[in-house]
Parts: sequence; structure tokens; C-alpha cells
Amino acid sequence: MNFSGIRAIYIYEMTRFFRTFFQSFISPIVSTSLYFVVFGTAIGSKIGTIDDVSYGAFIVPGLIMLNIMTQSTSFASFGIYLPKFVGTIFEILSAPINSFEIILGYVGAAVTKSLMIGVVVLITAHLFVDLTILHPFFMIVFLVLTCVSFSLFGFIIGVWAKNFDQVQMIPLLVLTPLVFLGGSFYSISMLPPIWQSISMFNPIFYLISGFRWSFFGTADVGIGLSLMAIAIFTCCCIGMITWIFKTGYRIKS
Repeated sequence: MNFSGIRAIYIYEMTRFFRTFFQSFISPIVSTSLYFVVFGTAIGSKIGTIDDVSYGAFIVPGLIMLNIMTQSTSFASFGIYLPKFVGTIFEILSAPINSFEIILGYVGAAVTKSLMIGVVVLITAHLFVDLTILHPFFMIVFLVLTCVSFSLFGFIIGVWAKNFDQVQMIPLLVLTPLVFLGGSFYSISMLPPIWQSISMFNPIFYLISGFRWSFFGTADVGIGLSLMAIAIFTCCCIGMITWIFKTGYRIKS
């Protein structure tokens, strides 16, 4: 295992992240605060509680998942796309470091950055509502697995993308709508039966439901289904990345 190579990639990515420290941390704080002002105060006062949980607290898991899913994907996709764009990817591929170590460097940095964003959002939420995490172990498990899986997903997008527009397209046009429609700010039990059935086809719904269960002990689906969903998604991403390095798809040409 070439730990020096992994560390070099990891440190470079983290250094690039801290160059925009103000933007990286202030942005989620401001956006989270706005969500609480608009949803938690204005709308929450009309809704009251959901499953005996105040609406302000109910949306916290969804806010965290919204941030870490989009940020994990963006961090990893830009991390691998930039070397492709400037041509330094060939120096990385010719270095004495294998594909697994390259993934550890880029994905590890993306996971670290998105975990930091998740913690910032959680701390910000504590300023607005009282939170009690009933299952902290499972909360950490879901948080880490989500960061890992969507960082792997972002790595795939970064390899696939041919320009900056394509790098941004999947997170903005696909991922963000799926998160909003996955029960981030509501329980699907509030929807008509037909829309409840449609929501079951949204894979992100299972992740948000499981993460919310770790906070409040209530969920729209069983915790086993949520863990299975994120495990399947992670395995699919690993399989796709393995195929990319095996065939050299858009990374060696």
C-alpha cells in the first residue's frame, strides 16, 4: 500500500478545500438557517408535529442528508474531473500508485469534507431546535455510509463528464430533486396513496427514512430496508468504478 501517494492526493484535495474555507462553511450555515426560518418557523407553525416530533426537528435529518449527498457528489466529481481537465491525470496514472489507492485519496478527501459539512449543519440545527439522537451509533453509520457512497457516485460522474456542465448536471437536475422528493421535509404518510407508492421507487427515500429513524425512532420504512438500500447503492458504485479502471473508460484517453 502506497500510503505516501494516498496522503499526497488527500492533502492536496483538503488544501484546495480550505482555500475556500469561508465559502465552504458559511454557505451551509446560511442555507440551513434559511430553511429553519422558512420551513421551521413559517410552515412549521401551521403543521405542528409529525409522528410526535416538532416539525422544526423533523426536517433536521433531511437537511443534513440534502447537504452531505450533494456536497459528497460535488467534492468527488470535481476532485477527479480537474486532473482530467488540466491533463495531470496522466501523471497520477503513471505514478507508482494503483487504482485502489487513487480512489482512497480522492474519495477519502471527499468523505472527510462532506462529514465536516454534515457536522456544521447539525451544530447549526441545534441553535434552532432541541435535538435528541436516540440511536447515535446508527446515525454515525448512516452518515458515514452516505458520505462514502455518494463520494463514490461523484467520482463516477467526474470520470464520465466531458465538461463542467456535465459535472454539475447530475447533482442539480437529478440528485437534488430526488432528495426533495424523498421525504426530506415531510413524511410520505402525508401523501395520497398513489404518491406514497411512487415514492417507494425513489432510492434516496430509504436513506432519509433510515437516517431520520436514528434521530427519532420513527421511519416510513423498516431500518433493514434502509441499510439494504445504501449497501446496494455502495456496491453498485464500487462495481462501476472497478469497471472504469479496468477498461480505462474516459480516464486513460
